[in-house]
Amino acid sequence: MTQRQPPTRSANGLAQPLGHASLRRANLALVLRHLREEGSCSRADIADSTGLHRATVSNLMAELLERGLVREVGTERAGAIGRPRRAVALDGSHVGALGMEINVDYIAVHGTDLSGRVLVERRISFDAMGQGPDRSLAELGRVTRRVIGDMKRAGAPPGGIVVGVPGLVDSGRGVVALAPNLGWHGLPLADRLREELGGLQVPVTVDNDANLAALAEYTSGVAAGTADMVSLTGEVGVGGGIIVGGRLLRGADGFSGEVGHLPVDPGGDRCGCGRVGCWETKVGFAALVRSATPDQAYGLDAGQGAVPTPDPEERVREIARGLAEGDERMVGAVAEVGRWLGLGGSILVNLFNPRVIVIGGYFARLAERLIPAAQAELEQLVIAGPAARCRFMASNLGFGAASRGAASMVVDHIMDDPTAIGSAPIAPDIAGQRI
Repeated sequence: MTQRQPPTRSANGLAQPLGHASLRRANLALVLRHLREEGSCSRADIADSTGLHRATVSNLMAELLERGLVREVGTERAGAIGRPRRAVALDGSHVGALGMEINVDYIAVHGTDLSGRVLVERRISFDAMGQGPDRSLAELGRVTRRVIGDMKRAGAPPGGIVVGVPGLVDSGRGVVALAPNLGWHGLPLADRLREELGGLQVPVTVDNDANLAALAEYTSGVAAGTADMVSLTGEVGVGGGIIVGGRLLRGADGFSGEVGHLPVDPGGDRCGCGRVGCWETKVGFAALVRSATPDQAYGLDAGQGAVPTPDPEERVREIARGLAEGDERMVGAVAEVGRWLGLGGSILVNLFNPRVIVIGGYFARLAERLIPAAQAELEQLVIAGPAARCRFMASNLGFGAASRGAASMVVDHIMDDPTAIGSAPIAPDIAGQRI
């Protein structure tokens, strides 16, 4: 008998039985995830492991083969004299997953297929802070079209797109409720990007960049598998993704993780959110640049003498060179950021008791200078003291952590609903200039 699935819940909280389509979708996902975790195996093995009837597995496998999500990989024998069984395996080579991030001064792209093969990985300098939402969406659409073309030429058109944004995101509606450093309010990004892409029949999802970075850190970062951790994005602003018990903490409305707006200095600078003394005014990359290289601060126009350095990597390299040369202004600025990083980190440890705080973006690039000061401040301020056993670690995912996490979220969406693949035509190849 087909495995029984738990009932769904209606809006009034009463249990409702799964319909046939929902049950089939759940069973397809069960089989696909089993193949993802176990590798190649026979239909009989899948039935034995999942509790599904063998005839049901054969029927499900036929659909997964038709959708191009699995492939037959030869035969295996059950025992010394058993009949040979045809083995099947996840086939991720023909379906892509596109993760993107739009931040203050760049657009990052990470495209893979379902097997994890990286098809495209880029970061394009772009002044989203200065260009406004309309021009930013046009540029995001242009980049997306070119990347989709590249993925199609690689034989794996995307089965979904997830875009990370630094701010409060209503993921269910695909709306950026508030992105202070971008100046966006109530922007229906998912709908707008679909318009930019024309008739492309691919799901578009929007999520918070720090949440996506945390997922990447949890699945493939330096602290992968750590059940209780915090991931901090070191960008112009600072966001936090919080993993508790191996699950991403989203909160009641999906707005958790805005740690950059923890109030740490009532007499401090005004933040992009309109409040005073937020943590990111002390440790955000804009704050460091303003202290270390004031003539190149974010927000200055050419008339005020700003020298444009469009890629954050270039700014980080300049500060790193200054540190190596013993530039007193830069050394002092980085030390100050380290102390404030530890102070804010202690608040997170007191609240969530994580085992690790992973620091990404520019934090990771300057970790050798930042972590000693941050760790000392944290250990002094954490109420549980050494018993908390939390340490800072530098991410190895660079500025592309959020786009990497976004791509992994697409893969999870496909694993949860295999019927989304192969049920609708993909738009024709998108030709044109590569980005």
